[in-house]
Amino acid sequence: MRHETKHQIGKHEDLVLSQRLGKLFKRDEFAGPDGTYKVTSLYFDTPYDDALREKLEGQLKREKFRLRYYGNEAETIRLEKKFKNNGLSGKNQLNLTKDEVIKILNGEYSFLLDKNSQLAVEFYSKLQGRLLKPKTIVTYDREAFRYPAADVRITLDRNIKTSLHIVDFLSETVPKVSVAEEFTVLEVKYRRFIPDVVLMAIQTEGSLTTAFSKYAVCRRFD
Repeated sequence: MRHETKHQIGKHEDLVLSQRLGKLFKRDEFAGPDGTYKVTSLYFDTPYDDALREKLEGQLKREKFRLRYYGNEAETIRLEKKFKNNGLSGKNQLNLTKDEVIKILNGEYSFLLDKNSQLAVEFYSKLQGRLLKPKTIVTYDREAFRYPAADVRITLDRNIKTSLHIVDFLSETVPKVSVAEEFTVLEVKYRRFIPDVVLMAIQTEGSLTTAFSKYAVCRRFD
């Protein structure tokens, strides 16, 4: 479980912050030659949009399930359950093959019971019991930095886009709609405290602390 803060920053602040963080901290292992990588997620929700409603209502205890891969090729895909409890966030994850993800997209879930994974069994039970269905695709470009000494992770998420073409989740050419071009989302995740060097590094003028949710914003385009 970790603390997580989010800030909306303008493009100028983004440029300054990116250069500063690049001089101070190590980049994420997923980074490409330009220091960034693409994140593509498919979010699930109930017919009553419980995950969306809990987020908008600010409930302290909530969860959501998603499928996620990094880069343009869906070589390694993760099933993830992200959960929050009283301001702390955590994540459970399980690697899936492309064929297994295609089965999920086609409504074939029984293989999850053979995965010898508590997360797979829980996902299956909620697909069946709570009628979870894929709702929207969320993509963005991420630049990430780590400060291992205090287990801090800093990310800059840009060019957030969405798509309702669920069947094309694994396709690089899935049509998308831009959601947030005018600002970048700065996220800081840490366990017990934020070291002073990190606090000083992330200071920018005009940043707005927010409970920004990429999933919630993208659902506006249903």
